Amino acid sequence: MTPDQKTQLEAAAFRRLLSHLDNRKDVQNIELMNLAGFCRNCLSKWMVAEATPIGVELDYDQARELVYGMPYAQWKEHHQLPATEAQLATFKKLQSNK
Repeated sequence: MTPDQKTQLEAAAFRRLLSHLDNRKDVQNIELMNLAGFCRNCLSKWMVAEATPIGVELDYDQARELVYGMPYAQWKEHHQLPATEAQLATFKKLQSNK
């Protein structure tokens, strides 16, 4: 595999991940954090961090719009549910183990 093919493969897999997350709006970020240790917001932060070394100007709000497929406030209004006590307790426990 050439470096270009590897980059194309990684980009295609990332687009597929974003598409999968877009099709699973029912999966809340706190659930992702509790199970996988990252969420849509983490992906957005990673994109911002990786943009700088390649000379791309990208702020957090722009990155979140790329990840969420819409402005974050709109996604939050239409798709984000309040976290349950159990979800919050799990999140707190996992954060304290870091």
